[in-house]
Amino acid sequence: MQRTRTEVGRWRLLRQAQRRRNRWLEGQSRRNSRIQRIRVDRQLGRQKRSLLYATNYKW
Repeated sequence: MQRTRTEVGRWRLLRQAQRRRNRWLEGQSRRNSRIQRIRVDRQLGRQKRSLLYATNYKW
């Protein structure tokens, strides 16, 4: 069955919008994972330092 020009145009626009949305989401998740990694690293650094002080503390 042949599609009309308007149907084809609408379908292409939908596909394009979907692709754009997916690309945007992918970028967001990449940025978010980078932020999360930085946060985790900072938290680990704090934990290591606190352990250092706990073990070096003399009674």
